[in-house]
Amino acid sequence: MTKLDQIRAAEERLLLPTYERNPILFVRGEGVHLIDEQGDRYLDLLSGIGVNALGYAHPAIETAIARQSRALIHTSNLFFHEGQAELALRLTERTGLDRVFFANTGTEAWEGALKLARAHAGLLRSEGKNIGTKFLALEQSFHGRTFGSVSTTYKAKYREPFGPVVPGVEFVRFNDVADLQAKFSNEVCAILVESIQGEGGIRPLSQEFFAEARALASSTGALLVVDEIQAGMGRTGKWCAYQHYGIQPDVTTLAKPLAGGIPLGAILCTEEAARAIHAGMHGTTFGGGPLACAVAIAVIDAIEKENLLKNATEVGDYFQAQLRTLASRHDAIKGVRGKGLMLAAELDSADLAKLTVAEMLKRHIVINCTSDTVLRFLPPFILKSEHVDYAMAALDEIFTEHASHASTTQSTGGHARG
Repeated sequence: MTKLDQIRAAEERLLLPTYERNPILFVRGEGVHLIDEQGDRYLDLLSGIGVNALGYAHPAIETAIARQSRALIHTSNLFFHEGQAELALRLTERTGLDRVFFANTGTEAWEGALKLARAHAGLLRSEGKNIGTKFLALEQSFHGRTFGSVSTTYKAKYREPFGPVVPGVEFVRFNDVADLQAKFSNEVCAILVESIQGEGGIRPLSQEFFAEARALASSTGALLVVDEIQAGMGRTGKWCAYQHYGIQPDVTTLAKPLAGGIPLGAILCTEEAARAIHAGMHGTTFGGGPLACAVAIAVIDAIEKENLLKNATEVGDYFQAQLRTLASRHDAIKGVRGKGLMLAAELDSADLAKLTVAEMLKRHIVINCTSDTVLRFLPPFILKSEHVDYAMAALDEIFTEHASHASTTQSTGGHARG
């Protein structure tokens, strides 16, 4: 029995069956590559679902972990340590927001943002303003797995097994300005959006919709809350994807690449929103610990030192152009979209999307599929054009083989020659 077989057998006995894992045991990584137990290298175009911004074994992360682990890993938030204010300063300077709360994960950050929005509305009511407690979220949204997060996540498969979920959420049709206007009222305490929907299929907000959401929220004192958990921290070529629109939210959430693989999430907000929070209203045991903060500082500094925002833009543009060229040759690709190194190719069937992910893995390239038909690419920020070329050649081969097989099947009345 191989080591992989032993681990699979143990997991089947011991773990909740929440994941359908691929039968590969990764043991280390270098740069943009993962390496399995046999020593085979895999080009990683998913980066742990958007987490490993600097790839694998980056010296800045290794140094920060080693140094901080020798000094202080955890104290609790009952005491000060050196990292939180330093990291908060870096984040506020780069996002245009004023205050930060550190959590452990994206879904925890989103939970905190929802609590902040409700608390802010309560404060406004105490000051005589007419504002309710309702949330407007978007169709195809995904905000996490905890109760508030899943309640504001659109697809029923995420919500229904755990119902009843948190009440007071209504979903707006994606990029439908008229629907947003019709559903907005003084009952709304916050409009909840992703600048670019991640799990929903890499779908960017339109400028018109984003601007109207900002205007409507401002008109009543409601908060515009922007989920940047997947799109933020430089993936689209700017620190936050909302910066491409010239629109400033009241609250945003960050997580995935924030600490380069160490769990860390953050809520950022304006001074106005922060008025609603006082000591004891919210908290965390592990969030913003010394180790996570030290690594996040190192990640931000490395992104700037290595000019990775520019790289995300340039290699991302090249990646998107190559996907569009591929789409011009293969009818199976129905659309290409995204920004920077957050890209998608939408295929004409769920079966083909699933097949493509599997065939890419056979060719030692890691991608995944979201929204059934969408190939999703979230590579490390250090990706180079030659890596894109390698992946495009593999995709071209897969789609060519699929088209040839489909043509043969049709010509033989539904049975391919063997």
